[in-house]
Amino acid sequence: MPESNYRPENISRIFLLPNLMTAGNIIFGFLAVLKIFEGSIQRETGGTGWGYTYVTSLQCILAACLFDLLDGRLARMGGRESPFGREFDSLADVVSFGVAPALLVFKIVLYELPSRIGWVIAVFYLLCGAFRLARFNVAATYNLGPGTKNFTGFPVPAAAGLLASITLAIIPQYEQQADLPRAVAIGLA
Repeated sequence: MPESNYRPENISRIFLLPNLMTAGNIIFGFLAVLKIFEGSIQRETGGTGWGYTYVTSLQCILAACLFDLLDGRLARMGGRESPFGREFDSLADVVSFGVAPALLVFKIVLYELPSRIGWVIAVFYLLCGAFRLARFNVAATYNLGPGTKNFTGFPVPAAAGLLASITLAIIPQYEQQADLPRAVAIGLA
């Protein structure tokens, strides 16, 4: 088995500051999911303000991006990288940058597609993100490829940040909340 990048004393250690940032990542990802459900319920019951609830979910995804940026930087700067931190970060990334954006795009744009096409597209995005994270973890564990400092492919947080940013930029341009799904679909096309 190839040598690992981690110092032997860091193998089972849990470092507080980087993992607090990862916890912030997963908390904001979970809050985004809750806000997406809240916005969906508001929209389905004819409530007002559901577009603003979706904007809040987008802001939560972008906040999770910030926490994800900080956790890795703090771990590397302090020599606090560990297998636990890498795995915890990937689990947080699946929630914040896989589940939350997939659900958001499904609820805003894809739910109107016929049959089950919308959820298939959302699940495809989620699976691609999960596979990307798993590949990264295997490469980091077994020193395959360029290592943890260089990415192969498009990082999952960047994909989620791109989706969230585009959607966030489009929503305020439409005065009628009923126009929201069509507006987002036009912007993502």
